[in-house]
Amino acid sequence: MSYHRRNLPHYYPPGAILFVTWRLYGSLPREVAMALEEAKSKPGKTFVACDRLLDANGAGPHWLGQPKIAQIVQEALRVGDTEYGLYELLAWVIMPNHVHVVMKPSRPLPVVTRWIKGSTARSANLLLGRTGQPFWQYESYDHCVRNGDSLRRIIEYVERNPVVAGFVESCEAWPWSSAGAGQKACSTNA
Repeated sequence: MSYHRRNLPHYYPPGAILFVTWRLYGSLPREVAMALEEAKSKPGKTFVACDRLLDANGAGPHWLGQPKIAQIVQEALRVGDTEYGLYELLAWVIMPNHVHVVMKPSRPLPVVTRWIKGSTARSANLLLGRTGQPFWQYESYDHCVRNGDSLRRIIEYVERNPVVAGFVESCEAWPWSSAGAGQKACSTNA
């Protein structure tokens, strides 16, 4: 059983499938981020509220909206799965200021997220001409998928995120996702 501690301890049974989200540093105004921290007693509702704010947020960095930066993250996700075997990648989407991933890690989640965030931050910052500045927010959100029905709903949520945000009309039209890369076929049900 994998364990790590942030604000609350996180336990994952062996072979667990995880839904993980992380965002760009500074992607939410400080007062919004603080309000969300205070609302952690309702994690599901807090997550959805945060995700909607990220989708609608016109402030803060949107570097993942740049194709070259999104490609860095997409390639890292692929390499972590197929070449390094850090996880089995089930679904993913790269939004302009955050990333959603559904995976079955083969290593502890902190090791996996440290590798993804570390390698992509360095490459993205080099491309952006930034040095010594954080790229990703330190914390991430993770949730253990409990059953097949939940997995189906979460994958649909992840792949439909660009449609719900109003960026495209179909999830297959978003190139920075498992649906857009032709790896999955999301449901057309809203």
